[in-house]
Amino acid sequence: MPTRSLPTPRTPDPMTAPTVRWGVLAPGGIAHNFADALRRGTRQEIVAVGSRSVDRARAFAEEFGAAAAYGSYEELVADPAVDIVYVASPHSEHRRQARLALEAGKPVLVEKAFTRNAAEARDLVDLARAEDLFLLEAMWSRFLPHYDVIDQAVRNGLIGDVTTVFADHGQALYPGGPERLSRPELAGGALLDLGVYPISFAAFVLGAFTSITATGTLTEQGVDSQETVAVANRAGAQGVLHASMLARSACTASICGTEGRLDVGGIFYMPTWVRLLDRDGQVLDQYDSTGDVAHHGLRYEAAEAARCVAAGHTESPLLPLADTLAVMEAMDAVRAQLGVRFPDEQPA
Repeated sequence: MPTRSLPTPRTPDPMTAPTVRWGVLAPGGIAHNFADALRRGTRQEIVAVGSRSVDRARAFAEEFGAAAAYGSYEELVADPAVDIVYVASPHSEHRRQARLALEAGKPVLVEKAFTRNAAEARDLVDLARAEDLFLLEAMWSRFLPHYDVIDQAVRNGLIGDVTTVFADHGQALYPGGPERLSRPELAGGALLDLGVYPISFAAFVLGAFTSITATGTLTEQGVDSQETVAVANRAGAQGVLHASMLARSACTASICGTEGRLDVGGIFYMPTWVRLLDRDGQVLDQYDSTGDVAHHGLRYEAAEAARCVAAGHTESPLLPLADTLAVMEAMDAVRAQLGVRFPDEQPA
């Protein structure tokens, strides 16, 4: 067995990333978190914001020092001062708005879930490749230092052969939470908002899924309120994944192997700790987060996008577009088994 201690993350300091000029499309809650993370821990610049409400755009621009505020998305993507567009709207709008930016010749960072389904995701990927433009899913967890610790530990065999992945994400968001989560026309439900995290985590560890089995419950409006998903890869390793918008859960993750286990504590997809245990459950080592708190970790995905754009890359090696497509295909399979279909959704 290799030395039984956790590796040091190789994640670059976001402050060292080259400065690019950001345009923010849709100044909602996640956009505020993103902009705050950029301001606190990067050299990135937000130069423009676009909203359907020019007053909202102006308020956001004033708060974060952007020079331009637009009352339409078309004006935002046409701004020559914008180097890259961050699409922060609900995922029901991602395809149309990311396509708008790509057609304007802009690199794009798209919030997760990347789109409503894999067909829409493939459309964006095909367009970005045809136009030779950078495109990235804002699955911010994949760029955090503790994910690199996990990646190295698994690849280096610190826990032997991976047998099982557990990941859970439950939040008390329905009823009484954001209205969009209950509305099929806005691609509501637990899966695309919450389930994307454990599914993406399992894909990160296990690679391609060869089987997906889902069970869940639906609301009266026809969106999923919770689901449990079992997956497997070609080697026979399995994942047990859960998401719910009915109740808050521990939001932890574990990776079990023949020689030990990795536990990811706190909230597994936010900056947190990773613990290495031997096969008897004894703690051998622990990696602790570098000081980022909650959504301040969004600065890592912004820094990665900036490095890629500055280098002329069209996708990130840390989250290739093929990985994003695979996760979207997995969520399509889950929705098909649960019987969830969104209005006007094109077939895969």
